[in-house]
Amino acid sequence: MIKSMTGFGRAVKSIGNFNVTVEMKSVNHRYFEFTVRTPRNCSFLDEKLKSFCQQKITRGKIEMYVSIEFVDANQTTVEINDEFASSYITALKKLSKKYHIKNDIKVSTVAANNDVFYIKRNALDEEAVTEAVLETAKEAVEAFINMREVEGERLKTDIENRVAFILDKVAFIETRSPETVKLYRERIEQKIRELLESAQVDEQRILTETAIFADKVAVAEETVRLRSHIGQLCDLLKTDDAVGRKLDFIVQEMNRETNTIGSKAQDVEITRCVVDIKAEIEKMREQVQNIE
Repeated sequence: MIKSMTGFGRAVKSIGNFNVTVEMKSVNHRYFEFTVRTPRNCSFLDEKLKSFCQQKITRGKIEMYVSIEFVDANQTTVEINDEFASSYITALKKLSKKYHIKNDIKVSTVAANNDVFYIKRNALDEEAVTEAVLETAKEAVEAFINMREVEGERLKTDIENRVAFILDKVAFIETRSPETVKLYRERIEQKIRELLESAQVDEQRILTETAIFADKVAVAEETVRLRSHIGQLCDLLKTDDAVGRKLDFIVQEMNRETNTIGSKAQDVEITRCVVDIKAEIEKMREQVQNIE
């Protein structure tokens, strides 16, 4: 299934002593680029999460955010910063004495200073944390990929509609191109008659001029190649692989063939078709650049 490169996924799970939240989002990128923000003491998760995501995601700039809440109160303890607390109390007493201020130091007075205490986390069970986070990340990635698939299906439908429009225009060009040669022959024959003011016309000269013109404006090779590119594009849209870069290349080739048809065209109707095709190809290119 075709997938978009933009997506969002979120999962929240309570596993063991941990409440874990994993959020991830992505935007377009030529390659796979991954960044993750984990709690300060959980940097050991970074590479594991990157490796896990890389198995599921091929392209896009992915940002992941991991939050871990420790349910077990024994995981953390509050310690007194004895050295700072002693120095702080001494300074308060000195302030009272020096400026003749009533000494009303209480525990609440000292505790109001954030530096008097510090939080100490007990050693983490890395294996348990990793298991909990990866289990949560699995759900987040599934939601993320599901959103990419839904958006990818919309992109696929849009591209297929544009392909149908282009094929209609190509069919018109294939029908119209021989007609332009016929019309050219009629015009040149009429012009020669006018110049010679005679009914006797050099048929060989007309055939030669017509053949030169026909060769100059022939677009059969270009339309065949254009149809071939469109066929390849449609085949890729049916695969489950990451085909974004291949699609981008094919769209470029479609544009190249269309430009060649436009440069050869000496007919207003064909020129209009070429303009319409190029407009659709440009819109397709924008859509293809969103595909993984």
